Formats: sequence, C-alpha cells, structure tokens
Amino acid sequence: MSQRQLYWRRNRSSTRRIQGSLRGSVLLLLCFLAACAGTTHSPTKQGTPTTKQTTPPVTQSSPATFTVDSSATHHYEYVFPNGEMDVFDMDQGQALVQKISLPTTAGVRGVIASPVTHMLYVSYGSDSGAGGSLLKYDLLAQNIVWQKTYEHGVDSMAITPDGQTIYMPDGELSDDGKWYIVDAHTGNDAGFINAGTGPHNTLVSLGGKHVYLGGRFSPYLTVADTATHQIIQKIGPLRGNGVRPFTINGQETLAYMSTTGFLGFQVGDIQTGQILYTVPIQGFSWDGSGPTDPSHGLSLSPDEKELYVIDWANNYVHVFDVSQVPASAPRQVADIQLTRSMHHNESPCAYDCLADGWLQHSRDGHFVYVGDAGDVIDTASRRVVANLDPLYNSRKMLEIDWQHGIPIYTTSRQGMGYVAAPG
Repeated sequence: MSQRQLYWRRNRSSTRRIQGSLRGSVLLLLCFLAACAGTTHSPTKQGTPTTKQTTPPVTQSSPATFTVDSSATHHYEYVFPNGEMDVFDMDQGQALVQKISLPTTAGVRGVIASPVTHMLYVSYGSDSGAGGSLLKYDLLAQNIVWQKTYEHGVDSMAITPDGQTIYMPDGELSDDGKWYIVDAHTGNDAGFINAGTGPHNTLVSLGGKHVYLGGRFSPYLTVADTATHQIIQKIGPLRGNGVRPFTINGQETLAYMSTTGFLGFQVGDIQTGQILYTVPIQGFSWDGSGPTDPSHGLSLSPDEKELYVIDWANNYVHVFDVSQVPASAPRQVADIQLTRSMHHNESPCAYDCLADGWLQHSRDGHFVYVGDAGDVIDTASRRVVANLDPLYNSRKMLEIDWQHGIPIYTTSRQGMGYVAAPG
C-alpha cells in the first residue's frame, strides 16, 4: 500500500514523529502546569464550560504498595499516552498517583489487563504490516516481563477472563482480516480468525465464550466462538462501510455500534444479526471534516440504562436512555459540553495522531472518561468534575481495582454492560 493510500484511508492530519528531547520538555511542562492548577466545574446542558481541573502532582504511590494493608476496594484509572502509563486514584478526586515510562513511543494501539494473572499488556507500533509489538507488564512486581515484535501489525485487542488468550487484530490498515490468537503467557501466535477487513477493535464477552471483531472497513460486526474460533454471527450491515467503536450488553443480546461517516450510532440484535435502530444525534450537525467517524466513542453504563456517545464535531458527549431497548428506540436525554476541544493532535505521537476520542465508564458507573479531551464526567450530575492531562493526549485507558495489594478487577477499554443473564 502506498503512502498516499495510507493517508487517504486514515483521513488524518499529517504529523511529525516527536523526538525524545521535545517529549521530555512537554512532560516537564505538563507536570509544572499540573502542580499549579486548581479545581473548578463545568455545566452540562450546552452551556459554556468553565476552567477544568488539571492533573494534580504525582505522588508516586503505586496501587500495589498503597493498598497492601487495606481490605477496602480501591479504584484506579490507567491512561496510556505514547511512552508512559499514568495512574489516577478515582477515590481521591482523580489524583495522579503514579507515572511510569514505557518503551511504547512507536504508538500505543491497545491495552488490556488480567486480574487473574496480575498482568497488563500494551500493543504498540505498526497497524499496517510487520512491526507491531506487544508488551507484557507485571502489575505486582511493577516491571516489564517481555516485549514481542511480530511479522504483522497490532491494534486494540481483548483478553479472555482467565487471562490465557489474547485476540490481537493485525491493524486497521492491514489488507487482510486477521485477528491473531495469542498465548498470553508467551506472546506467541497460536492461530488466527479471519473476519472483517481492517482488523481494528475487539471485545470478549463477560463469560468469555465469544469474541467480537470490528473491522475498520467491514459493514458487519463479527462474532466468533472462543472454544472453536469459528464465526457464528455477523451483525449488520451498518449504514457506513466500517465498524468503529462498539459495545455490547452483558447478556449478549444487543450491540451498540458507531460507523464511518455518521454522527450517531446503530443498535444491532446479536441473536438475529439485524439492525434494530439507526440513531442520529438530534440538534447537532457535522460538516464532514475531521475524523471519518465523528462519534468515535460509545460507552454503555454498567446497569445498561444509559449510553454515552461522543460528538467530535461539536465537542460534546450525548447521553441516551437505552433502558427500554429493544422494545423502543434510544432516547437522547442530555448533552454535555466538554471543557477542552478534541480538535487537536495527540502529543507526543508517532502516527495516527488526530484526536478521535473514546469513552469508558468506570465499573461502578459513577464516572465516564473522555479520551482525547481529558474530561471526567460525573454521571449523577452529568457534569465534568476533572480533567486529566494525559487523557487529553490518549484514548487508551481502563480501570483496575485493587485490594490487599493485589489487582482484583479490571474493565476493558470499552464501556460495556454488566447485567448478567438470570440464573
């Protein structure tokens, strides 16, 4: 694929590789600004936002150390700009408690964690051919276990609940449709699943029986059985030629999907594979500029009553009541203006730098984290209550909860539903 083709398919602004010295200067400046700023709040309903809270100074108290003598559950948000991992204490006003340098300056593509094995994984590097890499990090020992570089690309992966198997897409700009089946212990490829063109986003169901495969250039969300690795369902076709950020409910009956070229989302019936609803954002418009998916971020509340949707074009997050789906269509109930614009490039950045955005609910449903804007939304008040500088320059994040010095729970990047099937 030529460089011109790569540029056309991304529809991204051109960017330069940030040199190490500049990156260091930026981080020092961010730390200085963080140490000098205070806390304020912003309104929700199409008002003009006030000044946001900036990242507080880092305390360098790791969750592994801080929680070792505590029987309470402690909640932390992990954010992954290129070249580092930033840890925020959700229970202490989103305070930055740890900052760790990682060798991921080639461009972070995805992040997953397993409480069972205490391991965290970061994919980085090429999304369009040889040169994709995977890093394994021990959350307890706080060190890198290994790094693997493949003869294929990488992207936003998922891991099974037992922490043994990773499903790694070989990149949204790859010419094939392969999701590699990776041994999480060794990092070795053990096979692959052929699904939608442009392997991009991935999600494993709560019970671990199914993996959902979103192809950047496929109009169908594909479902595979994790025991047989056979495709068992396709949901679509979507109105745009591409599955972008998506999520599912806990019982695996509904899929919420954004798609290329549409300000809004679609709802699919997982059992039948049919599209149930096509839902535009009411009262807002998009002129076609910026990212090819202006709603590049969906997050379903853990109780599955609300869906949060990004609106890149207007710098908003919209809230939909989905408590009556599938019987009735989602209903737009709130519009939350962001305190910082998503119309920028991530920095530092190796490539794919345009800030598309991403959304992720905390596991308890109290917060929604807005990637590439940095905002943290309180879901009860629907107000922005903090802004995290590293999250302004990243859309890769997840929650890890700790107790007695051990990670006991994690979310995925996707904000998915957690209402389990009865019985």
